[in-house]
Amino acid sequence: MDKVIIVEGRSDKTRIEPLIAEPVTILCTNGTVSAVRLEELLAPYEGLDLIVLVDADKSGESLRKLFKKVFPEARHAYIDRSYKEVAATPVRILLDVLIGANVRVNTL
Repeated sequence: MDKVIIVEGRSDKTRIEPLIAEPVTILCTNGTVSAVRLEELLAPYEGLDLIVLVDADKSGESLRKLFKKVFPEARHAYIDRSYKEVAATPVRILLDVLIGANVRVNTL
C-alpha cells in the first residue's frame, strides 16, 4: 500500500472507497486541522504517495493551502466546483478524478 488519499470526512471516504481497485489508505481529516495535527495524522505514512481530494469549498481550499505548505510533495486531485463536495460528486466524475490521480479504479 503506497498511496494515501486524504479526504475531509467519512461521507467522502465511503463515497470513494468502493471505486478504488488497489490497496489504498483513505484518511479523513474530520474538519479543520492545524499544521501540527496534519503532521501527526500523516506521520505513519511518510514517504508514501499523498493524494489530496477535498471539497471545492472554503474549508476544502484552506485545507488544500495547508497541505501545500506542510506537504509540498502531495499531489492534488480536484473535483469540479459545481459539485462542491466530494460526497455529492457523481460516481463517473469521481472515477475520472481518481484515474487522473493515477489510482486504479473498479469499472462500472
